[in-house]
Amino acid sequence: MVTLWSQYAIVAPLSLADNIWTRTVLNQVSFLPNEWLRDAFLRLQVSDDPEPRILVVDIDEASLAELGPWPWPRERLAHLVEILLADYAARGVALDIVLPSNSDDDAGDDRLALLAAHGPLVPAQAFDFDFAGNRPQPVRDGNLGGASTRYRDGVPATGYVGNYPALAAAPHIGAIGFIPDPDGSLRRIPLVTQFAGKQYPALGLALLDCCSGKPALALPDDGMMRIPYRRDWRAYTVVSAADILAQRIVPSSASGRLVLVGSSSLGMGDRVSTPLAASRPGLGVQATILSALLDRQEGKLPAPWPGRLAACLFALASIAGCMLAFPRLSAAAGVALLGLSSALWLAIAYVLVRHDPDFAPIGPLATNLFLLAVAVPYQWHQAQRRSRHLLQTLRQYVAPAVVEQLLRSEEEDPLRPRQRDVTTLVADMEGYTTQVESLPVEEAARLTRDFLDCLTGQVIAHQGTLDKYTGDGMMAFWGAPLPLEQHADLALDAAHEMTRRVAALSAERVRQGYLPLRVRIGVESGNAMAGDFGTSFRSIYTAVGDSVNTAARLEQVARDFPHDIIIGPGTVSRSRRHRFLALGERLLRGKERATPLFTLDITNTDDVSDPQADGAPRDPAKGAP
Repeated sequence: MVTLWSQYAIVAPLSLADNIWTRTVLNQVSFLPNEWLRDAFLRLQVSDDPEPRILVVDIDEASLAELGPWPWPRERLAHLVEILLADYAARGVALDIVLPSNSDDDAGDDRLALLAAHGPLVPAQAFDFDFAGNRPQPVRDGNLGGASTRYRDGVPATGYVGNYPALAAAPHIGAIGFIPDPDGSLRRIPLVTQFAGKQYPALGLALLDCCSGKPALALPDDGMMRIPYRRDWRAYTVVSAADILAQRIVPSSASGRLVLVGSSSLGMGDRVSTPLAASRPGLGVQATILSALLDRQEGKLPAPWPGRLAACLFALASIAGCMLAFPRLSAAAGVALLGLSSALWLAIAYVLVRHDPDFAPIGPLATNLFLLAVAVPYQWHQAQRRSRHLLQTLRQYVAPAVVEQLLRSEEEDPLRPRQRDVTTLVADMEGYTTQVESLPVEEAARLTRDFLDCLTGQVIAHQGTLDKYTGDGMMAFWGAPLPLEQHADLALDAAHEMTRRVAALSAERVRQGYLPLRVRIGVESGNAMAGDFGTSFRSIYTAVGDSVNTAARLEQVARDFPHDIIIGPGTVSRSRRHRFLALGERLLRGKERATPLFTLDITNTDDVSDPQADGAPRDPAKGAP
């Protein structure tokens, strides 16, 4: 049988390897279940609390309907920026719009370029990340600008869409390219893009570089930023571009804010899939990125916690706890334990995901899934092996027919203690010490074994339950764990057959020059508590009660009689097919009244059936009929 420690040696290292693999290989962008779990947490945690630092100016459907379709004249865009900077005292403006070529409005082009060159205006340029080589030719359109020396490495780009030459000369230009995950959802953006050996900051980062006057932010090693999506689109102040141009909003509402100008119009096609919704304006994503960068710059991010370490420790604790508990639990309870462990981890990961954006919340769940797929069936298999072993052991003490009935029983626990009407038989060898004291150890052991075989075989053959061996004797009972209608007669049949088998064994030993053998048997019937008794360390199926104690006392007084079997009145009253001889009364140890004693009338040993047709119980006081 496999021990608990051997289970540790087999299952625990496999579970640990599974957890390490989950935290490393599966903690990649391509591992979608991990991202989907994060997305679920984000949707539960997203806030609608207003974001007072950002103003979103939307070239929405209403603006296009009022002022005309896109593209608008550059003069109008320049006028929009001037109103935001001059009349509304905006802190800075970023255009989430790429203008790759000059327009027919030369004055508007120049005016917009001058605002970008001398004011807090940050145009946008788009980068392409076609790592798979899906396009036959790299994208090259417009002119790049705004390269920064404040940052070192970045995410390499394969192409770009820049601005017309005058606008591309602006000192600050922001990149708006992104790399979607395999499921098409936008969860990370390059904070710095590298192209032709130069580094280009993202739009939000370029706006902060332009307007904050603070040192450059520390960037992740890979240059990628996980978009936190802490605020939903409804959290941002969004105004229509037409309302700004007509100055229909209160100027103080935009004062001191950073402004993002872009479009949510379906016709302009700036739509992306995010963890919060399948289709969101790219302008909203830029607002989310800018809000996160402001939080980082102002030190408002949640305190960093070691989420990856917590995931590893929790997985290890889950492995250790399950390995300790599984041997003591049923398979169903083991599954429930894993379910509770997974629910606890989900609650912890729900909090951790805000404090460590890079750890894999799916790791401990994958470990628990491994335990469910491997450890629970393995433990169930071991439990089945133990059950078969115990069942095989039970068959050595109980008749096979009784075992089969127990297995077919519909009772939830057929071995639990309960009151039963039973017949108890206690047998012992008279003069055992005298028999074995002069024998070698091997012969003494063989004598004991042969003697107990004479007793045990008859218990099993007559549907009895072997309780225990007492050195050179034994105790058995009938009527439990399954009730037997004729338990008294079956016990008496077994007792009579025991005396015959011991007599045959004795005769054989006398022929070999040994002393004769005699068995003493006490039999009594009555109510007793029969069931599985014991402690957490060891248990045994036995019967306890007054009738059990009386049977033991009857075996002891058999030494005073020439009869091998001494029977109590309870057995006589329950017998239907045996005859008895009354032996008088005797005050047994522990009794307050004298007990009538009987023995079997074996004048006709070949026919012990009761000739009485009515089957009425005998009166013990009358002895044999």
